[in-house]
Amino acid sequence: MSKRILAPLACLAAVTALTSCSADSGDSADGLTVTANSTDRVPMDAVVAAFQESNPDTDVTVTYADTDQLQSTLRTQLSSGTAPDVFTVWPGNGNPAALQLLAPSGYLADLSDTEFAPKIPEGDRPVTEYEGITHIVPVTYSGIGAIYSKEALAGLGAEEPTTWGELIDLCGTARDEGMSLFALGNQTPWVTQLVTYALVATTVYGDAPGFAERMAAGEASFAESDWKTAMEKYLEMEEEGCFNDDPLGTSYEASVSSVVQGKSVGLVQVATTLSQVQSEMGDAELGMFALPATDNADETLMPGSVSAAYGANAESERMDDAMAFVEFLGSAEGQDIYASEGGTLTALPDDSREIDPALTSLTEFQSDGRTVPFMDQRWPNPRVQQTHFTVVQQLFADDITVDEALAEMDASYQAE
Repeated sequence: MSKRILAPLACLAAVTALTSCSADSGDSADGLTVTANSTDRVPMDAVVAAFQESNPDTDVTVTYADTDQLQSTLRTQLSSGTAPDVFTVWPGNGNPAALQLLAPSGYLADLSDTEFAPKIPEGDRPVTEYEGITHIVPVTYSGIGAIYSKEALAGLGAEEPTTWGELIDLCGTARDEGMSLFALGNQTPWVTQLVTYALVATTVYGDAPGFAERMAAGEASFAESDWKTAMEKYLEMEEEGCFNDDPLGTSYEASVSSVVQGKSVGLVQVATTLSQVQSEMGDAELGMFALPATDNADETLMPGSVSAAYGANAESERMDDAMAFVEFLGSAEGQDIYASEGGTLTALPDDSREIDPALTSLTEFQSDGRTVPFMDQRWPNPRVQQTHFTVVQQLFADDITVDEALAEMDASYQAE
C-alpha cells in the first residue's frame, strides 16, 4: 500500500542525487548497499547499527528516497545492473516496485531457504511469494482503522462503536459538541483510499473471502460487488458529518493536526500514523478500532497486511552479505528493532513482544485471522490505485457517481 510519503525535503531531489541521503558516507563499492523508503529512515538506521555490531566486517550504505522515486527508478536500476544489493519491495502487486512485477523478470533472489521463510503467516504468503517461492522478507505488519484520542472519546461520553449504526450516531454526537469524529485529509491522494479499504474489508471480503482471486480470473468486478456498498457508505459518512469540513481542502498533515488540536476525535489511518500522532500529543492516550460497516459486530474485518518488506538483488555481487542482512531483517531481533522504532507490529508474529496498547485491536484481529490484505496489493497494475485516488476525490466534489467511479476502476483493472 503506498502510504509512506512524508519524505524529508533532502530526499526530494532528482534521482541522480539519491546518494545524498545515504546513511554512510563511505564508498558503497566497498560494502553492502541498501535502498529504503525515506519514512523508514529511523527504523532502518537502527537495524543497520545492530547488524553491524554483529557483522563488523560488513560496511552498509543506505540510500533513502521517497515512494515515487523508489517505484519509478528501481526497475530501471535492476535492468541496467546498477541496483542496490537489498532494496524496498512492495508486497503483492499494484506498483512498479511490487513483488509481482519484479519477480517474473528474475530480479529478486530466492529467499525460500532462509530461517524466516517458514514463519511467514499463511495469510501473508500471497503477497510475499511468487509461484510458491518466497522472494521478500516481510518486516512490519500494519493495519487500517480508526486512531483516536481516548480522552476526546470519553469527553463525548462514548465508547468505541462496534456497529455501523453506532458509528453514525457517534458522528452526530461529536458534531453536537463542535467536533468531527474523524479528520479526513483527502487533499493528499493516498489518504483517499483508507476509508474505502476499511469498509471494503467487511462489505466485500466478509461474504467473499476469495474476491481477489475471482477478480483476477475475470469472474468479479468492482461495479458488480459490494465495493459499491462501501463507496456509498463512505459518502454517507460525509453526509452525516463524520468528517471535518472540506476534506478536499485538507491535507494529511492538517488532518493529524486536527486530532492533536482537539478539533477531531480521531482519523482513519494506517497504524504507523499512531507514532506521529503520539509524538505530537505527548502523553495523550490513543486507541485504535476497526471501522464497522454493518450492524453485526461479529462481521467486522480489518485491513491488515505486510507493510515494510525487502528483497535481495538476484544479481548482487555481495550475495553472502545481502542474504545475511535479509536474514537479520527476518530475525526476532531485527523485526523487534524495526517495529519498535517504527511504531508498528512485526510481520512475523511474536507473542513475547511488548507492543503499544493502542495496537491491541490490530493484534487481536491478526491473531484471530480476521484481517484482509490491503486491497491494492492484489491488483494487477498501478493504474487501479491511481484511479481509486482520483475517483474518490471526484466523488467528494460531486463530479462523478459511485457507478461511474467503479466503472473507471474496472477499466483500469482490465487495462493491459
